[in-house]
Amino acid sequence: MVRSMKITGDMKVKPTRRVWIPKPGRNEKRPLGIPTIHDRALQGVVKMALEPEWEATFEPNSYGFRPGRGCHDAIQAIFNSIKHSPKWVLDADIAKCFDKINHQYLLNKLNTTSRIRRIIRGWLKAGVMDRGVLQRTEAGTPQGGVISPLLANIALHGLEEKAKEQVKQTINQRSQLTIVRYADDFVIIHPDRNTIDRIKAVVEEWLAKIGLELKAEKTRISHTLHEKNPGFDFLGFNIRQYEVGKHRSGKDTHGKTLGFKTLIKPSNKSIEVQKTKIREVVKRHRAAPTAALINKLNPIIQGWSNYFKTEASSKTFKDMDDYLWNLLWRRARRRHPRKNRQWIARKYWETQGGNNWVFSGKTKDGTTIHLLDRSSTKIVRHVKVKGTASPMDGNLVYWSKRLRKSPDVSTRVINLLKRQNGKCEHCGLTFREGDKWEVDHIQPISLGGKDWYTNLQLLHDYCHDIKSAKDGSRTGSTWTQDIETEEPDEVKVSRPVLKTSREGDLLA
Repeated sequence: MVRSMKITGDMKVKPTRRVWIPKPGRNEKRPLGIPTIHDRALQGVVKMALEPEWEATFEPNSYGFRPGRGCHDAIQAIFNSIKHSPKWVLDADIAKCFDKINHQYLLNKLNTTSRIRRIIRGWLKAGVMDRGVLQRTEAGTPQGGVISPLLANIALHGLEEKAKEQVKQTINQRSQLTIVRYADDFVIIHPDRNTIDRIKAVVEEWLAKIGLELKAEKTRISHTLHEKNPGFDFLGFNIRQYEVGKHRSGKDTHGKTLGFKTLIKPSNKSIEVQKTKIREVVKRHRAAPTAALINKLNPIIQGWSNYFKTEASSKTFKDMDDYLWNLLWRRARRRHPRKNRQWIARKYWETQGGNNWVFSGKTKDGTTIHLLDRSSTKIVRHVKVKGTASPMDGNLVYWSKRLRKSPDVSTRVINLLKRQNGKCEHCGLTFREGDKWEVDHIQPISLGGKDWYTNLQLLHDYCHDIKSAKDGSRTGSTWTQDIETEEPDEVKVSRPVLKTSREGDLLA
C-alpha cells in the first residue's frame, strides 16, 4: 500500500543508527548516521524542494555533492588556474565537517518555510543510536542522510566570496585568485604567498563561526613549481609543475614557451591503495579458479582506470600492469612449482591482438575471459562544467550532451545530440535553448529506410519541413498536387517519422 507523503508540523523524527566504516588507507573509522526508511524518503522530498534554489545560488567553483559536477571538474579548474604560471597553493581539509556544523547557524542560513525548517531541525537534533545507547546530537549533520550533503554545502556556501574579499587591491590580483572546493576539501591558489597566508587566517576565522576548523595534519601551503616539495595532492591526483626544456615545455595562449610543464597524475597514495587492494584480492584467491580471480580483478582495474584516464596517467597505467603481472606470475609459480616457465606461460597467458601476455582463464561453461589491461585505456581529457551551470537551469541541450541523460529528453535525442555535437545536420547551426527539434529518418521509411540510429538525424523543425519536402517522404502525388493548388491551408502531410519537441516528448 502506497501512502502520500505530507510534511506537517507535528512529525515525529526517529534517531539515526550509528554505523562505523573504515577510512581507505587509514586506521580511522568514519561514523555514519543511517536514518529510518521513512525519514530517508522524507529527506529526499525536502531535498528536491530546496536543491533547485540553492543550485542557482552556489558558487561556481563548488563541485562536491552537486548534480552534474564531480571530482574531474574540480581538477580541471585547478589546471586552468595554474597552467600558465606557477602559484602558491593552500591545500586544506576541514576537520570532521559533517559532525561539527553549528545547527543554529545552518538553520538561520536555510531561508525556507518554517515547516521545512522545523523538520530539518528535527533531523539534526534526532540523536543517534550507537550499540543500543542513545546519544544526543548537539552539532553536525549525520553522514548517511539523503539531505546531509546538501546541508553541508549550504553551510560552507560563502567560502569563496569570503576569500575574495581579501584580494581587492587590483583587478589583476583578483583574477589570479582561484578557490576550488569539493565538499570539505578545498584549495586556494594565488601567486603571492602573503596573500595566501592572509586568506588562510580569514578562512579559519570564518569557519569558527560555523563550528568548524582546519585539520592541521592535512593542511599545508606549497608551491606548484619551486620550494622543497612542490605540488600537492587533491582528490587522489598529484598536481605539480616540472622544469623542462623548450621541446617539452608548456606554452601560453600566444605560443610562448613557459619553461615548465603542468602535469596531473595519480598520487602516490592512490597508487599504494590500489596496489594493496589488488594484492589482497590475489592473495585471497590463491587456490581459486583463474576465471574467478579475473572476475574479481576486472571491476577494480576498470574503475581505477576510468577515474584516472582524464589526466597524464599512461606511464602509471603501464607500471600498474607490470606490478599486477609480477603478482600473477608468482601466483602461477607457487601453484605449479614443478612446471617450467614455458608451460606456465602457455597455461595462464595467451596472445590477443599484439599482446602476447594476456592473462586469461575459462569459466565453467568453457568461455574464455581475459584480464583487463590498464595500458590500453585511452586518455580522454575532461571538459570542465561551465561556470555556474546546473542541470536545473533549463539548458537541456547543454546538459543532454554533457550527461547523456535527462529526465525531460529521450535517450534517442540525447544520443543524436552527442553524435552531432549539438548541431542541426541540415543547417549546421547549434541547437539553442527554446529551439524545437525533430528526429528525422535520413532515408524515409516510406522509401525503404530503417528505424536505426545510423538512419536518424536531429533537425530543427523548420529544417525538417524543408528536408521532407525534397526527399520524397511526403505522400507522393497527393502532396505535389496540393502544393500546386491555391489552397495551401488544406494541405495534409503524412510523416512517417518521430517528432520530438524540446521537452523531449516522443510523438508517433
